Amino acid sequence: MEQFVFFGGKGGVGKTTVSCAYAHRCADAGLRTLVVSTDPAHSVSDVFDQRFGDDPEPVDGVDGLDAMEIDPEDEMQRHLQEIREGLSEQVSAAMVSEINRQLEMSHGTPGAYEAALFDAFVSVMREERDSYDRIVFDTAPTGSTLRLLGLPGFLGDWIDRLLYKRKQSIDLFEKAAIGDMEPRRLMEGDPVLERLQRRKEFFEFAGDTMRSDAAFFLVLNPDQLSVNETGRAIEGFTERDLRVRGLVANKLTPPPDDDEEGRGASYLREKIAIERERLDQVREQFEPPLVAEIESRTREVRGDVLSEVAAALDVETIGDESGRSDEPAGNGSARGDDDPVSADR
Repeated sequence: MEQFVFFGGKGGVGKTTVSCAYAHRCADAGLRTLVVSTDPAHSVSDVFDQRFGDDPEPVDGVDGLDAMEIDPEDEMQRHLQEIREGLSEQVSAAMVSEINRQLEMSHGTPGAYEAALFDAFVSVMREERDSYDRIVFDTAPTGSTLRLLGLPGFLGDWIDRLLYKRKQSIDLFEKAAIGDMEPRRLMEGDPVLERLQRRKEFFEFAGDTMRSDAAFFLVLNPDQLSVNETGRAIEGFTERDLRVRGLVANKLTPPPDDDEEGRGASYLREKIAIERERLDQVREQFEPPLVAEIESRTREVRGDVLSEVAAALDVETIGDESGRSDEPAGNGSARGDDDPVSADR
């Protein structure tokens, strides 16, 4: 299994519970594991009944498991401050106020949020990869995630063009120097070139790592809207040359006992029949296999219940001898006998 594992899907399908359950399972298997939330809802703290910040912290009662939550607004402000400081060192004092004004305006522009959040989770991948055997990401809802995953290719090409223009500009300044005059700009040590090169390497790392050392799973509910969204997400991943390893069906309705009658039992049986149609549709229309079918639960998914959900995930923890598994996982199911429950965060 790859070092980085992402669980995504439509908002509200239960990504957080599934990602926390899988992280719990990895830790139980002896892997040093970190679970990271990039979802603004930050339900990881709710699942473990413990507050987490933007640095890894041990999860109480689970050996080998750490957790962290990236706050989108804080990350946006940090991202803008880094840009502000970098540019302020490279322009005249007269331009600083204009830079600040432009950056404040950019706070609400389309893509700014995604860019800041992307920087955050890629930084986690780079900085924590030597500290953990497995890093599990509870991602934001599908649309935002796909926009994030599309950034390496798009911004990498854009930075290449900026590097080319900057080198052209410096070359012209060097050629314009006359006699003993020093050129106003030099290629070697140019701070703008250095910054652009660092960004280029950052995006190259992100793209290469997500294609070679990351596994993606989508969580869905057994309703038509969720199934449709999952289909669009699979197409989006495919367009970005990323393969969805498997699908997790969550919040399935538990069946009544065979001898139960009445309106409630009839309702449950009819609802289950519709859900089975949706799951059949998933199996027939989508290439990624169902790796778990998790029933709704009456209690919140914490403690022992989280372990039950973890056991239902037919997702590798260790993988094959090479440390990577190319075979798709099989089909798992979690059927609650005494205490049917929902992984509904």
